[in-house]
Amino acid sequence: MMTDATSSPYLLAFRGSFTSLLKWPDLDNFWDVLRKQSDKHWYIYAIGEPAPARTSSAQELDTFIREIDMLLREEHQHDYCGIVYVDHKTDPQFVKIYDPNNLGVSCGFSTNPPLPGWVLSTLQPVEVDQTTFVPQNRRRWWQRLFASR
Repeated sequence: MMTDATSSPYLLAFRGSFTSLLKWPDLDNFWDVLRKQSDKHWYIYAIGEPAPARTSSAQELDTFIREIDMLLREEHQHDYCGIVYVDHKTDPQFVKIYDPNNLGVSCGFSTNPPLPGWVLSTLQPVEVDQTTFVPQNRRRWWQRLFASR
């Protein structure tokens, strides 16, 4: 029996409850949590790109964390973060990272909230939305970051 894509474990988790990492030090602490949890295997998914079929290596995860952190700090020039959401701050399974240039209403209520730009998860991703417009500069950034994949 095939599972309906809308009820897949990944999409159920995607629609789950999340907490914002509001302050930049919260994000710094969270990156440390991810780096220290070497027993977890993370899928790194750029929305609008094909869903990854394999988990990332520890080196790929570290590269992604370093690069996305730099991008967020350069392009979200506020004294707060507030665009990274996690299902659990100390034992995460799912992380949504919103693109600073495509925020819309990423928190609060909206009938059409923006999709995150990137998702880290311990569950294998399924395609979230094939019709999402992903700016070409973000596509080039992603392709440069993981050119060897």
